[in-house]
Amino acid sequence: MAPSLKSAAQPRPGDEAPDGTPGTGEAICPDCEGSGKRDGRACPTCNGTGKVVQGIGGA
Repeated sequence: MAPSLKSAAQPRPGDEAPDGTPGTGEAICPDCEGSGKRDGRACPTCNGTGKVVQGIGGA
């Protein structure tokens, strides 16, 4: 059996849920405001991506 090419993205510290979770979506990181950098280094909240996964909508 061939190994799977699909790999799950590692959640970033600022993510509220894993990528692809129903009811979630990408949002701009609140700590680096989407730049991916904080204090001249990769933002620890989004791991330098400038994005986090957050819940959308509400109940």
